[in-house]
Amino acid sequence: MTDPACPLRRDQLVSQFCEVVPSTLSALDTVLEKTMAAVKNMACTPEEEKLGDVELALHEALANAVLHGNRSDPNKKVVVACFCECGSDAGLLLVVKDEGSGFDPKEIPDPTAAELVYSNHGRGIFLMRHLMDEVRHVERGCEVELRKRRPGPCSSDPA
Repeated sequence: MTDPACPLRRDQLVSQFCEVVPSTLSALDTVLEKTMAAVKNMACTPEEEKLGDVELALHEALANAVLHGNRSDPNKKVVVACFCECGSDAGLLLVVKDEGSGFDPKEIPDPTAAELVYSNHGRGIFLMRHLMDEVRHVERGCEVELRKRRPGPCSSDPA
C-alpha cells in the first residue's frame, strides 16, 4: 500500500507501508504485526528464513523509539515506514522515527564488554546491527534505517 501522506521520505523510493502510532508499549505489538504483514507482501522481501531477523530488529527499533526516544510519552508519536529498493542493491528498507531529543550511537556501550555481559538491558542496537545488513542512525539519532538485502532483483510477483 503506497501512502502519499507518509511523513517519512526517501529519494526515489515510495513507501509501501507507513503507520504513525502513539508512543506506548501497547501499540508496539499491533504495529509490528501490521508492518510484518506488509513486509511479507512486498516485492523486495528478503528470503523467508531472514524474516525472523527483520521482525526482531524492527521490534528492537520500535521499543527503543518508545522507551528511550520518546520516554514512553503517549503524546509523542513513533513513525514506521517500509520501502522497497529494487536496483543493484535490492532489498527492504525499514525506517523508525521518534520525537525524542536524540542520541549519539557511538556512545552506546558494547554489551559484550565483560562488565556488561550480565546486564539485563542495552542489547537492542547490538541486535539490530547483527541481524540486519545495514543499520544507520540519522536525524540526531531520532531515526533509524534498517536494511535487509535480498539475493537477486525484486520479485515481480509478491506473495
